[in-house]
Parts: sequence; C-alpha cells; structure tokens
Amino acid sequence: MHKTLFGIATLCALFAALTETHCQAQQAMAPLAQYLISDRNSEIALARTAAPSSISAAADVMVLTPSGYVSAAKGTNGFLCMVERSWGADSVDPEFWNPRVRSPICFNPPAAQTVAPFYVMKTRLVLAGKSKTDIDAALAAAQDSKTLPAIAPGAMCYMMSKQQYLSDSGKSWHPHLMFFVPGDKAKTWGANQPGSPIMGIVDASKRSTLFLVGVGTWSDGTPAPQHPGH
Repeated sequence: MHKTLFGIATLCALFAALTETHCQAQQAMAPLAQYLISDRNSEIALARTAAPSSISAAADVMVLTPSGYVSAAKGTNGFLCMVERSWGADSVDPEFWNPRVRSPICFNPPAAQTVAPFYVMKTRLVLAGKSKTDIDAALAAAQDSKTLPAIAPGAMCYMMSKQQYLSDSGKSWHPHLMFFVPGDKAKTWGANQPGSPIMGIVDASKRSTLFLVGVGTWSDGTPAPQHPGH
C-alpha cells in the first residue's frame, strides 16, 4: 500500500464517523426495546463475531437485558464477548443514545476483569434512568473508591465483526484491535503520527488512552476493504 491503512487520514475518518454531529442525532434514550435483541441466541452469536472463532468460541458471553448485562454462556479461556450499545461512547458523543448501534467486542482476560466492569456499570446506570452528568459522576466516584478496578497491564480487545454497526456514518468501519493503557500515553506509542499504524484516543472517562490498530481481515477471515483514499 502507498500508505498504511491506519494513518492520520484514517484517524480523521474515525473521528468523523464516531463523533460527527448529525442533524438527527438521538437527544434522549429511545424506548428500551429498541436497544434489546429479542433472541438471546442471536445476541450470543453476534457477540462471538467480534473475534476469530478460535478465541470467541471458548469465551464467556454476556447479553443485554432490561436490568443490565447478564452471563449467557460460560467459556473456558478467560475472554469475554458482548455487544456494546451506543452508551459505550463518551457522554458528549451525539450518538450516545443511538438505538441502532451494535458493537461486538471481545475482551481478553485482563480487559474482561478491569475494562468490561466499567461498561457493565455504565449500562446499569443508563437503564436506571440516570442522566449523563450523574453517570459520569458515578463512574468517576467508583474509580476514586476503587470500586472499579484500575486497568490491568495487557488489557486489550478484538473488534473484528463484519456485522458491527458503530455509528450511523461509521457502520461497519474496519476490523481492529484495541489496547487500553492508563493515562495519556499516545506519544509513548508513537500514535497518530504520519505512517504510524496506531491511533491513540484519550478516554477521559476511563482515565486512559485507547489505542486502535487495524487488521486486514474480518473475524471470519475474509478480507476487509481498504479505507477510501488509501
């Protein structure tokens, strides 16, 4: 390739896809039924598409219910797969309430133990009807009190599902891996630099940096399309 797939131009495309303000952005939570997947087996199957079957087939799986995420399948390898909804985004994201978002994700064991609990707690707060302000405050307090654990070394996840719907403009963006590192560490990884395959996004809510590294195939092994303009 003339340029690496995941350079600065792609970083800009990601921000446009995930944070662009849309005239029809959801301003409040839609009816709960719009976020749920009625068939539990379908949600389990969708969650497992986040990673290659060699990983996801032996992973734990959680599914969303009206009261929060619950265990739906027990695995043996310590990985955890689930389908994130729109509130996985920051509270300022205009698609925070978008009921169409379905983001299959599969956490490795360190992330399953220290990153997934953050999202599970956030989901409980959302379903309890808390405001964005109250949600942010509760998550911050939980981190201060150590109710939520610090991100463990080596925490990462797979987002390689061909069926992912990350946003109305992003939809099936690109298969990628994500790495979670405490603090603002973009510079130490060489992220967001010309020619670098690594994108770094500071996640203030988790007090960490999220690194994204693109891969060339979907979880089923089929080739992923190159980003337009590369």
